[in-house]
Amino acid sequence: MDLKKYFKKGELIPAIVQDVKNGEVLMLAYMNEESLAKTLETGYTWFWSRSRQELWNKGATSGHVQKVVEIYGDCDDDTLLIKVEQTGAACHTGKRTCFFNRIK
Repeated sequence: MDLKKYFKKGELIPAIVQDVKNGEVLMLAYMNEESLAKTLETGYTWFWSRSRQELWNKGATSGHVQKVVEIYGDCDDDTLLIKVEQTGAACHTGKRTCFFNRIK
């Protein structure tokens, strides 16, 4: 599979992470070509940290891993949807999802 098609518009691509069991949106992170390749290779999510400028394996230190079940590219090949089996919290705050700050 040629992963380069997802990175024609830039080095990073948004990745929406969703719980495969209930459809809950857990988080949004960014991937580069290397993190997408590592995700496909290992079966667990890897992302590119924009703040630390390095690869990170979700849950490597916390144990809150994301086992990949399915990955979809959108119609423009510029966003990914990753369906996972989530262990523990997805958010670094300890919450299940990163989307807990209701605006309206």
